[in-house]
Amino acid sequence: MEGWVPVCATGELLPGEMRQVWDGGTPIVVVNLDGALYALEDRCSHEDYELSTGRVDPAEGSIECIVHGARFDVRDGRALCAPAYTPVTKFPVRVEDGRIWTRDDR
Repeated sequence: MEGWVPVCATGELLPGEMRQVWDGGTPIVVVNLDGALYALEDRCSHEDYELSTGRVDPAEGSIECIVHGARFDVRDGRALCAPAYTPVTKFPVRVEDGRIWTRDDR
């Protein structure tokens, strides 16, 4: 599992919850959206603020930045509303041996 960063045990990240991890100098937020796991760079593309301090909307599948209300689709990182127009980077997620893993694969 070279290059992969452990996030937590699968039972520690329930639907609607998120967890921040670091891959070197890259902050990553991992979101459990109704059992599907997604990872985005933990930086709003508009304000360069941590998305993990915001909230997840499970119905919309989005995460909202608390600074100016920019929202991003957790499935692909695209910006859903102003003031953000640029997507955030999406990262791979895998589950192995009862743990959630991600990595910065850029």
